[in-house]
Amino acid sequence: MESAALSRIGLAGLAVMGQNLALNIAEKGFPISVYNRTTSKVDETLDRASDEGKLPVAGQYSPRDFVLSIQRPRSVIILVKAGAPVDQTISALSEYMEPGDCIIDGGNEWYQNTERRIVEAEKKGLLYLGMGVSGGEEGARNGPSLMPGGSFTAYNNVKDILEKVAAQVEDGPCVTYIGEGGSGNFVKMVHNGIEYGDMQLISEAYDVLKNVGGLSNDELADIFTEWNRGELESFLVEITSDIFRVKDDYGDGELVDKILDKTGMKGTGKWTVQQAAELSVAAPTIAASLDCRYLSGLKDERENAAKVLEEAGLKEDIGSASRGVDKKRLIDDVRQALYASKICSYAQGMNLLRAKSLEKGWDLNLGEMARIWKGGCIIRAVFLDRIKKAYLRNPNLANLVVDPDFAKEMVQRQAAWRRVVGLAISAGISTPGMCASLAYFDTYRRARLPANLVQAQRDLFGAHTYERTDRPGAYHTEWTKLARKSQ
Repeated sequence: MESAALSRIGLAGLAVMGQNLALNIAEKGFPISVYNRTTSKVDETLDRASDEGKLPVAGQYSPRDFVLSIQRPRSVIILVKAGAPVDQTISALSEYMEPGDCIIDGGNEWYQNTERRIVEAEKKGLLYLGMGVSGGEEGARNGPSLMPGGSFTAYNNVKDILEKVAAQVEDGPCVTYIGEGGSGNFVKMVHNGIEYGDMQLISEAYDVLKNVGGLSNDELADIFTEWNRGELESFLVEITSDIFRVKDDYGDGELVDKILDKTGMKGTGKWTVQQAAELSVAAPTIAASLDCRYLSGLKDERENAAKVLEEAGLKEDIGSASRGVDKKRLIDDVRQALYASKICSYAQGMNLLRAKSLEKGWDLNLGEMARIWKGGCIIRAVFLDRIKKAYLRNPNLANLVVDPDFAKEMVQRQAAWRRVVGLAISAGISTPGMCASLAYFDTYRRARLPANLVQAQRDLFGAHTYERTDRPGAYHTEWTKLARKSQ
C-alpha cells in the first residue's frame, strides 16, 4: 500500500465506546482503521462515519489487514472487555506488528495486568500504553479525559492525536502523560473510586432533603440546578437535576421513584478500597460508598429487616425529625455538608495516588491529575481547578484539608455539616458517606487521639510495645501484674 493511503492510527473493539472514540479521532482529521471480530460492528461504524460527516474511517475485516493498513510506527487502540479478551486481542494483532509499534489499552484494566503486558510487549519489541478513558459514551465521542501511562515514546507517537481528541478546558486538553508502568490505569481506578464517593454523597443529600425536608422531585430538580451554578458545579450535580425532571412513561410521577434501589458496580471501587488498605491510606468515604452498594444489593434482606424490627417495636422517626425544620436552612446546610464531604473524598483519593506514586516511583503530578479531570470525565467539577491550584502552591501538600483555602472553607462549613449529620441520625436516615467524611475530618484535625489506649491494649495482650510522648524508645509494661498489685 502507498503510505498516503495508510491510516494514522487503528482501533480494535467496536462496542459503543470504541465506535465513538474512533469517530472522534476521525472527526479531528486523523484517518483511522477500525476492526472488530464481529464484522457487523465494522459495517455499523462505517455507516456512522458516513452519516456523521463522511469521516476518514477505514473498515478492516481481519487482524492482518487491520494492522497492515496503519502507518509505521503503528499505534493501535484496544477497547475490549478487561482481562482475558485484552490478552486475546493483543495475541491476534501482535502477530502482524513490528518492533516499535504500539498497543494502547483503553479499558478499565487492573494496573498489574498492564505492567505484565508491558513486559510481554517489550520481549517482542513493542511499546505499550495503559490508558484510562473517562466520560462514558458521550465523552468518547465529544472529548473524554485521557490518562495514558506506560511507554513515554509511545505517548509521544500519539500525543498530537490525544491532545485533539481529549476534552478541552481553558488551561489545555484533558490529557497528560501520567507516568510509567500501570500508572494510567491506577489513576483511572482512583478516579472511579472518587466517583463512587461523589455519587454516594449526592444520594445522601437527596435522601435528607426528600425524607427530612419533605421536598418534591420538582423542588429537588430546582435545588440541584441552583447548586450547579455555584461551588458544587459539576457533571454529577447537573445530571442529578435532569434525573428528577424525567416523568415515568408507564404511570404517574417521576421515573426516579420507580427505579429499584439496588446499585450495580464493575469493580474499580473495590480495587480502590483494597489498594487504600494495602498502602495504609485512610479512604473511609470511598469505602462507605462501596459498603452502601453492597447493602443496596440485599434488597430482600432489607425489606425483611424493616418488618422484623418494626414488629420488635422500632418506629420510623422521620416525621418527628422533620417537624419544625426550616426548609430554606436545611437546603443550605445540606449544600455545605455535601461540599465539605466532597473535599474529604477527593483528599482521600489524592492521598492514595501519592502513596502509590511513592511506592512505584511514578512521580505523579497531583495538580496535573486534577487539571485533566476538569473536563470530559464523570467527576469533572469546577472545584477541581482549585485542587489543581492547591497542589501548584504546594506540591508536597499533606492533605487538601490543610491547604489554607480549603481549610477556611471546611471550618466555615463544619457547623452546617454537623447539623445535617445529626438531623439524619435522629431521623434514622443513614448518611454513611457524610458521616465517614466528617469522622475523617475530625480524626485528622485532632492533635491527640485515643490511640494511646489501643496501643496499651496491644501491649498488654501481645507485648507489641509502645512509644512514650515524653522520651524516646520502645517500652513494654506488665500491665495485668501491675494492675493487680495496685488493687
